[in-house]
Amino acid sequence: MTLKIHNTLSRNKEDFVPIDPKNVRVYACGPTPYNYAHIGNGRAAVVFDLLVRVLRHLYGADHVQYVRNITDIDDKIIKSHQETGEPIKEITERYTRIYNEDMGAIGVLEPDHMPKATEYIEPMLNMIAKLIEKGHAYEAEGHVLFNVPSWKDYGKLSRRNQDDIISGARVEVAPYKKDPSDFVLWKPSTDDQPGWDSPYGRGRPGWHLECSAMNEAINGNHFDIHAGGEDLIFPHHENEIAQSVCAHDYEPYVNYWMHNGYLTFGNKKMSKSIGNVSLVHEILEQGIPGEVIRYALLSAQYRQPLEWNEDGIKQAKKTLDRYYKILKTVQNIPTENIEPNTSFIDALKDDLNTPQAFAKLSRIAKRLTHASDDVEKAKFKGQLLASGALIGLLQEDPESWFKQGTSDIDKEYIETSIQSRIDARANKDFAKADEIRDDLASKGIIIEDTAGKTEWRKVGNNDK
Repeated sequence: MTLKIHNTLSRNKEDFVPIDPKNVRVYACGPTPYNYAHIGNGRAAVVFDLLVRVLRHLYGADHVQYVRNITDIDDKIIKSHQETGEPIKEITERYTRIYNEDMGAIGVLEPDHMPKATEYIEPMLNMIAKLIEKGHAYEAEGHVLFNVPSWKDYGKLSRRNQDDIISGARVEVAPYKKDPSDFVLWKPSTDDQPGWDSPYGRGRPGWHLECSAMNEAINGNHFDIHAGGEDLIFPHHENEIAQSVCAHDYEPYVNYWMHNGYLTFGNKKMSKSIGNVSLVHEILEQGIPGEVIRYALLSAQYRQPLEWNEDGIKQAKKTLDRYYKILKTVQNIPTENIEPNTSFIDALKDDLNTPQAFAKLSRIAKRLTHASDDVEKAKFKGQLLASGALIGLLQEDPESWFKQGTSDIDKEYIETSIQSRIDARANKDFAKADEIRDDLASKGIIIEDTAGKTEWRKVGNNDK
């Protein structure tokens, strides 16, 4: 089965045909590091991490290049600097580090390139010069603007006509614009704002220009897949196409555009601007395992809206607990030539159909549970682990999985209590043994006597 991708540009599911199978290039819009990432940001990171994992499985790890940028110059960052007095570089470096740590905790692999916008000012200025020379951009009151009517195909990604664009609430109307829909490529900076010298005066780039310049430098003028959240289709990605195509007189800029759906909270789109956000950092600090967060984020097909709530987290934990409990029963069974299940791969090749892939994963786990001998157990254990690894799950040791969230002191207390219970049972003091079991249970610890030894784990949803 060929990998199929829903292309936002065509609004159709298409067979993926790489420009060069030995150099598949993917770009995803990354964070603006001025605060912690919310779980909606996490969804985009997880979805396109999965895309790259699938591409690397199909084409080889060395043949897929993944770029995810850092927008380290932005009005939100400047505002944070003005409010706190903290240097901009310190703000962006701190939140970039936190972002990478938080995404790593939910299984997101680091991309091959993480370009920072501030490192590509010269390529941005070069692109501006080309656009002015070709008649697609102009100077006005210290600004440089792209003239939208100069390119007849503007609006083809978002399917908006010129009247819709002009009347849109996100369009800034300014007296120096030739057309209300024109957008900024370069804007002036005051003395207290970061800026760079340019032929147009000291200033800084417009947000949309950054991705075009970074892609030109790293991916070239034509590459395979551009990814991002649904909210970026207009104006960001629409403007990016216009800049890149008009600067180089070359189409298409990108063959496939992929966008993940909104994450909702209480049936409303999650947004920092309205304050209904759940931060990845805070969720992790609550002791929720990263794999649980990842599973919950992948529980709906990536183009569909996903309601983020406690029930979804609980269900994800319950499912993963079940898989780890099964893996624990076969942890002494060796596996060889581990490969993902074919039907599991086929589900992911169908536009990253994670609900269907999860159904296949459940079937593999069931077959492992009912395997009749060690040969069958080794086969299905290998399929379960390899399929899980491809999707970024089941990467923990089963013993460790059930003991997450306990401190070293807790573990010492638990182990001491268990030994006391063993001693009590050896002395036939069963009342004392039961008392110790109940004490541990009250602290969220389940103990199990199996194969002549006592093991423990944290209470999970399967125990409720």
